Amino acid sequence: MDDDARPAARLTVLSGPSGVGKDSVIELIRARSPWIKLSVSVTTRKKRDYETDGEHYHFVTRQEFQRLIDGGQLLEWAEFAGNLYGTPRAQVEGWLGQGRPVLLKIDLQGARQVRASMPDAQLIFLAPPSVEELRRRLVGRGTDDEETIRRRLAHADEELEAEKEFDRTVVNDFVERAADELVGLLGSSFLTPAQAPEH
Repeated sequence: MDDDARPAARLTVLSGPSGVGKDSVIELIRARSPWIKLSVSVTTRKKRDYETDGEHYHFVTRQEFQRLIDGGQLLEWAEFAGNLYGTPRAQVEGWLGQGRPVLLKIDLQGARQVRASMPDAQLIFLAPPSVEELRRRLVGRGTDDEETIRRRLAHADEELEAEKEFDRTVVNDFVERAADELVGLLGSSFLTPAQAPEH
């Protein structure tokens, strides 16, 4: 396919309730499909033991985050469970300008902001096989205290209700299958690893 016939690169937003497995799906896509660019969000949340700054998130102070807001440097931002999360605008726009498919993992509030600011973005909802399974995953992953789990469960109900606002739904019954389906929806099939630029 020549460059003129190649579809334009598109921003795809992945959202869904806490505990649905967004990180697991993202990690598999990162390993299998390196030509897809994964936007790294900025957050004021405390870094977890397994996380790497600049890979999972850019960890900043609230003061630094406020400077990004004031400077118009965030495509979207939201506060959840007492922490701020946002998407660096220049990073996303730069990759799209290079013709790269970009995948962005954010919450419902952020997805709505992206829909308003970038109407061409594709919004995909990652859904659990069932509400019961979602609750089991949230309680069982052991990374949050009881109060945080309670807030996440309450917020999950709101997020599940918002599924109809999204363009497509991917059910995370098996992480490998969900990751493959998501890659197929990214419009990246035209951009094989051999065709993709290395930088």
